[in-house]
Amino acid sequence: MADSETEVDVEEAGPDNTGAEENLTEEAVKEKIDQEVLQTIPVTITVQVGRASLKIRDLLKLTQGSVVELDRIAGEPLDLLVNNTVVAQGEIVLVNERYGIRLTRVIPATDRMKNI
Repeated sequence: MADSETEVDVEEAGPDNTGAEENLTEEAVKEKIDQEVLQTIPVTITVQVGRASLKIRDLLKLTQGSVVELDRIAGEPLDLLVNNTVVAQGEIVLVNERYGIRLTRVIPATDRMKNI
């Protein structure tokens, strides 16, 4: 009997409370997210010049003036990462005596999803 009363309550509640939220399309969910909130979330942007793999004994030998060889060839595009995910590639530029990156390729979302 309690179950039937609950069903009556839901029906009486009207169209706003009939479980319609469960049937929301992905697009409708996106519309519910406040864009201003998303735009204020901080992200970390990193430019990756290259990588190197060293043994700890070699790392301990490094001193001022040491050179660590990276895995990239000179002139090869650098990676732009957002929260540790590669989203673009580019080249180094100088902007008012500061380093910057000119984007030469934006990685499509479909390509980023393959690497996860």
